Amino acid sequence: MPKKDVKKKSATAAPKAYIEGSGIVAMETITETLEKNYMPYAMSVIVSRALPEIDGFKPSHRKLLYTMYKMGLLNGARTKSANIVGQTMKLNPHGDAAIYETMVRLARGNESLLHPYVDSKGNFGKAYSRDMAYAASRYTEAKLTPLCAELFKDIDKDTVDFMPNYDNETVEPVLLPAAFPSVLVNANVGIAVSMASSVCPFNLEEVCETAIALIRNPEHNALTTLKAPDFPGGGFILYNEDELAQIYKTGKGSVKVRSRYSYDKEANCIEVTQIPPTTTVEAIIDKIVALVKEGKIREVSYVRDETDLGGLKLAIDIKRGTDPDALMKKLFRFTTLQDSWSCNFNILIAGNPRVMGVYEILEEWTAFRRECIKRRVYHELSKKKDKLHLLKALQKILLDIDKAIKIVRETDEDSEVVPNLMVGFGIDEVQAEYVAEIRLRHLNKEYILNRISEIEQLKKDIAEMEGILKDDKKVKNIIVAELREVIKKHAQPRKTMFLYDVDSTQDALEEETPDYPVHLFLSRSGYFKKITPQSLRMSGENKLKDGDVMETAIEASNRADLLFFTDRCQVYKAKASAFEDSKASLLGDFIPAKLSFDEGESVLAMVVTSDYGGHLVMVFENGKVAKVPLKAYETKTERKKLMNAYSSGSKLVKIIAVDEHEEILLRTTGSRALTFNTGMLLPKATRDTQGVQVFTLKPRTAVVSAYIVTSELSEAVKKYSVKNIPAAGFLAKTLPDLEQMLL
Repeated sequence: MPKKDVKKKSATAAPKAYIEGSGIVAMETITETLEKNYMPYAMSVIVSRALPEIDGFKPSHRKLLYTMYKMGLLNGARTKSANIVGQTMKLNPHGDAAIYETMVRLARGNESLLHPYVDSKGNFGKAYSRDMAYAASRYTEAKLTPLCAELFKDIDKDTVDFMPNYDNETVEPVLLPAAFPSVLVNANVGIAVSMASSVCPFNLEEVCETAIALIRNPEHNALTTLKAPDFPGGGFILYNEDELAQIYKTGKGSVKVRSRYSYDKEANCIEVTQIPPTTTVEAIIDKIVALVKEGKIREVSYVRDETDLGGLKLAIDIKRGTDPDALMKKLFRFTTLQDSWSCNFNILIAGNPRVMGVYEILEEWTAFRRECIKRRVYHELSKKKDKLHLLKALQKILLDIDKAIKIVRETDEDSEVVPNLMVGFGIDEVQAEYVAEIRLRHLNKEYILNRISEIEQLKKDIAEMEGILKDDKKVKNIIVAELREVIKKHAQPRKTMFLYDVDSTQDALEEETPDYPVHLFLSRSGYFKKITPQSLRMSGENKLKDGDVMETAIEASNRADLLFFTDRCQVYKAKASAFEDSKASLLGDFIPAKLSFDEGESVLAMVVTSDYGGHLVMVFENGKVAKVPLKAYETKTERKKLMNAYSSGSKLVKIIAVDEHEEILLRTTGSRALTFNTGMLLPKATRDTQGVQVFTLKPRTAVVSAYIVTSELSEAVKKYSVKNIPAAGFLAKTLPDLEQMLL
């Protein structure tokens, strides 16, 4: 296409360019494209799909429940789920599969919700099962549960706003006028763009009591009424008051949930009947089977799913002599029989996502409910005022019924009846229209007297309603009264109980780890072996790669902790029990690969400890020596890697673990040596300390080796001993022979 002249555009217009084969195209930066195309999608997901609003629902939930309400399924009989799905598509155009999945989660049969909204009949699957699929919508039936009456309470009295549906054929509510804080009663999890929401469920009665208490006293401590989350699957919460207080205040934190189990002594079987809401029976079985295959769990002989119409049951057959409680402690640690629910109370308020704690959520819900009640009262007030207005016209007609009849009879044209009544009785057009429409049989005095007798009651009701609209305290009293009614009708006992002062599973794990003597070997290339004494006695020489030598050989326990120091000033921590028992004829585990070292990182030394007692003596090439307590490497959490394990100021020559004061022999490249006692060094609290100068070096010399002096050789190296540091050392020509003996 030939190039054409392009007229100059304004500064705001997008620049254009000619591209061969495409002609003239508008140029646009990637940021502009993202802003125009991606941002609307992201906002739609956040505002209209993934996050719940203050009424406790996402749009998909609200559309489904409102459709069922309009179908008369609150009080009527159940209908086929396919009918409900089809009707819901008038509000939700995302397809029948998505709508039906939404219904399944809200159904009683699925057991996802603490207080279900859909009364179901048929197979709706189970939240605790990964493989138990729900039946198709044509086979199942559903209606609304009685609790939904509280969600739709007075929805037809202008309590909430309505908006057009996607094709403007009908309208749907923007929010439901929930008469209780449903946002906290049932779990709600959603993933939006760059943000997510995870609201755990709480007991209905506790939530309502807490809302009432906070209305009465904003300084109320929610922990006294809202004990903890309450999950539909039951189980036990590992009670942590500080963590719960943080969740209630900030909306972020986690709750640990543990399965409920019992031990059948006759069958020698553990029966798990309640599991955390974050897992499934199949996931637990798969993990137990994997642990048995790996040899980490040896007490289990068989595991099976015995779930039936009676509910969930996971059976674990155990071997004779096994302590079931000790086994369960191990399973709690290694499987999702104990799991955590991560809380992130991210809720839409007026279209804006906000992470709020329980206090703030209940405050927002109270404000929302207060507005609903005011709108309801105003709606009813308008109705009563209109009725009073009409009855006042009847009251005037009562004074002279014959006059009204005469006006109507003597009026020639139908269109003049209303104006003539207005003039004759001094009433407005609305009143005159109402009078003109009264049936002939109702023009008797009794009927009119009965109707106008309501006037006094209407005046009282109107005065009361106007008083409510002017007084927030009265509105709050109505909210409290309605919450009390919800408790009375729908409260149910807690399903999730509490465990206090739970022993650490880490302690249980250490007790369960087999304790037996082992020999630990580390080669210079980084190959590690754990060999039992019996196996070592029956074996020959330790197998090594060509050119490799055995650097460290230590007798220890299977429960010992191992610290592997590397050439990058880092230390990797592991348990001896984490390694399989090996044989001398095998190369062993390559530590850089086993512990996922950084690329090119190699191991320098291995330190073994059981209680982190004693000190590490670190000898550097520049003649400095640092003494660091082993406690500096102990961590409360199970951290696998520590940085700044030692000083990077000079090359590390040797790391020596000492329990008490030891004699250390140092040798330099200049054939000089000295021995000093580690008691001369003061311990340093920081791991990466450079230490103090011990060996005063001559130019172009460096420390090349360091050894602990054994009692047998103390006399032979006595002449190299120094009483003060730093020291220049002594010439040591015969030292190489002594070093071979020290090795």
